[in-house]
Amino acid sequence: MSATTAGLTGFRRNRRPFRPMALTVEVVACLLILLWTLMPLYNMASVALERKDSVFSGDIWPSDPTLANFWTVLTENYWYVAHFWHEMRNSLWIGGATAFLTLAIGSLTSFVLGRLKLRFSWLVSNAALLTYVIPMSFLAIPFYRVMQNFGLADNLWAVIFVEVTFATPYAIFIFQQYGTSIPIELDEAARIDGATPWAIYWRIYLPLMRPAMVAVGTYALLLAWNEYLYLFLLLSSDHNMTVPVALGQFLNSDEAPWNLMMATAVIYALPPVAIYYAFRRHMSAGLTMGGVKG
Repeated sequence: MSATTAGLTGFRRNRRPFRPMALTVEVVACLLILLWTLMPLYNMASVALERKDSVFSGDIWPSDPTLANFWTVLTENYWYVAHFWHEMRNSLWIGGATAFLTLAIGSLTSFVLGRLKLRFSWLVSNAALLTYVIPMSFLAIPFYRVMQNFGLADNLWAVIFVEVTFATPYAIFIFQQYGTSIPIELDEAARIDGATPWAIYWRIYLPLMRPAMVAVGTYALLLAWNEYLYLFLLLSSDHNMTVPVALGQFLNSDEAPWNLMMATAVIYALPPVAIYYAFRRHMSAGLTMGGVKG
């Protein structure tokens, strides 16, 4: 046995005892990260089950849990949540309109840039991604002035346009990457049969892009659903208020009803959680797979 072979054998033997230790460290690190991630959710749920006089009792879990807070929110039986369902409808409208417009603009743009072979299409797609260089918070005041100039102050469409502006570049990027897996021969065959570009987009491109559209649509919906800064800045009347802004008003009182605030937050978090788990397989496919399998 040569010296090199003997050295490698000894190195491998010396490494074996460290494998269980490395695995233990990885498991402990993952558990700590999981605990750190779930702790805010656990506290939110536990406070939502507390009675008002027991919120700051310091108990790890409520000693006398109750669902009365959720019933109060659902029945709007408290002045802080007197317009909860109207605010929820506003949030749903903003989220749904943002997702629809993002999908429409993103898919049409990616189809034109990727399938019609326009000159300098790469420049347009890269310019769209450059919008992410400036953080959203830095553009809050400019957007506020723009919406005022166009007469959209205190209008739900102002928030929708802002959210679509930030979601569309990501949608174009994902659609272009996913669209490269769709054979261009399908478009050429359709053109031979007399199909127009609109027919190719509607009958060939969109059906094959369905997984990517589910992923991007969910992303756009969650982006608008979790927005607070632009909602607070662009919407001022009670009629146009959404749930996130209404939650912020809970802190305006000297005795903030934390249990009701957390119950409202739990209810507000249920729709995006349900949407995510309903489409999670399509989201994975849309972000990792091609439109046509080889």
